[in-house]
Amino acid sequence: MKQLLLNLFTIIGVFGLVGAQGFTTPDIGGTYTLDDLVVASPTTISVNGTTYTLQEDLTISTSDTFNISDDVTLEIGEDIRITIYGTFNVDADNAVFTAIDPAAPYDGFRFEEFSDITIQNATIQYGGGLRVLTETCTIDNCLITNNVAGVSTGGAIGLSRGMPQITNNTITFNETTAIGSGATNTVSPYIFNNYIEGNNQENSNRPQINLGPTLVDNPTQIIQNTIKGDRTLTSVGGISVSDLLSTGGVNAVIDDNIISDNRYGIAIQSNNVSAYIRNNVIEDNDSQGNAGLGGSGINLVASVEGNVVVASGNEIRRNLWGITLQGESMINLGDNADNIGQNVFSENGNGGVVYALYNNTDNPVSAMHNCWDETDTPNTVADAEAVIVHENDVASLGLVTFDPVDCGFLSVDELALHSITIYPNPTDGEFNLDNNSLFKELNVYSIEGKLIMQKTLQIGANTLRLDLSTGMYLLELNGETSRTIKKLVVK
Repeated sequence: MKQLLLNLFTIIGVFGLVGAQGFTTPDIGGTYTLDDLVVASPTTISVNGTTYTLQEDLTISTSDTFNISDDVTLEIGEDIRITIYGTFNVDADNAVFTAIDPAAPYDGFRFEEFSDITIQNATIQYGGGLRVLTETCTIDNCLITNNVAGVSTGGAIGLSRGMPQITNNTITFNETTAIGSGATNTVSPYIFNNYIEGNNQENSNRPQINLGPTLVDNPTQIIQNTIKGDRTLTSVGGISVSDLLSTGGVNAVIDDNIISDNRYGIAIQSNNVSAYIRNNVIEDNDSQGNAGLGGSGINLVASVEGNVVVASGNEIRRNLWGITLQGESMINLGDNADNIGQNVFSENGNGGVVYALYNNTDNPVSAMHNCWDETDTPNTVADAEAVIVHENDVASLGLVTFDPVDCGFLSVDELALHSITIYPNPTDGEFNLDNNSLFKELNVYSIEGKLIMQKTLQIGANTLRLDLSTGMYLLELNGETSRTIKKLVVK
């Protein structure tokens, strides 16, 4: 009898603690698969073929690793939670995490601070979302759909710190926001190439991407995503990056996104802003239909002067307002120095009046080289004046300097510029720059503007190898009379 008890205690010591609250790995540096967990605690998790069933809470301890490398389905019981203190790695071709009964969702995943999380090629559905408390988290090429407010209440992916990587995912029809962070959590995620549609099904006053203050030295990057609204959800916006409690400020890059059919497109509210908004297509963000409550393609709010928001190359169409500035917010929409402008406006308006830009502040705005009415080209100064509200309309408002306007044809240099191709992008460091007929020099900058390296370019085709860490970089191409900036993502 004593020997039987000794063997039982040995098993518990090796495999972890089993109780009414579930199973916890023993924190001895072990690596566990689903099959290992079935052996360790058959009351917690069972298996039938490639389908596993989790009936009790599962906790992976700090020094332990949980790997899923095979194509499996993990069905999870109502209100059951998976908590990771250690390492969680999902790298199968198709792993599915779902509820035993979709009408009885599981509580979700909680990734504790200092855990190490990599989830690839997974479907995560009918649960309570992903609560990301760690700085080290990558979620790539996953389907995250039909989740509810559970362990994560601030978003299907709820972020708290660091620079998590959220790339190449499809995030759709979740009860809460798609990606969110708290009002007091400073976090700068890299959100790249995701398809985001119909999130915040509870129709609360939150956008699909709802982020708070950012890290000071590392910008939030929202790049090349599609954010499509469900037009029946009249309270749901597109993107917000805001520091509502003045806890840190906003440092953001919002580039190359398609944002449509939401209550509004992009909103930034902070008294300490450094942001770029470039080359986005922002269309039909008018689902609420109330111009007094929203509907802007881009809306900026600040209570102090001095914020820096640079916007260029955006296409802003059929919103209730084009761009609105409130309080003491400031924006650079084009100048004769560093910002090329080239924003395009079309059919933004309400009450039968077109509003491309409403400067509801007393601050001046530089807004040169933009196309203010795409439906009537080329624009005249009078065309621009007709769709801009500023000092000329209300004496207390700031003056918008919008001359020259530009809806003209591309020059020869511009045609040559647009023929340049850079691929692959994202890249592992080696890429091709083809059809170069203008540029002789390449300067590589970090996203913060620090010059990293310089390269000489050949006319025609170029193959370049750059030894760079993962992230986004700016490529400055220089010729005798031409200069342009391209973005490069290193994976």
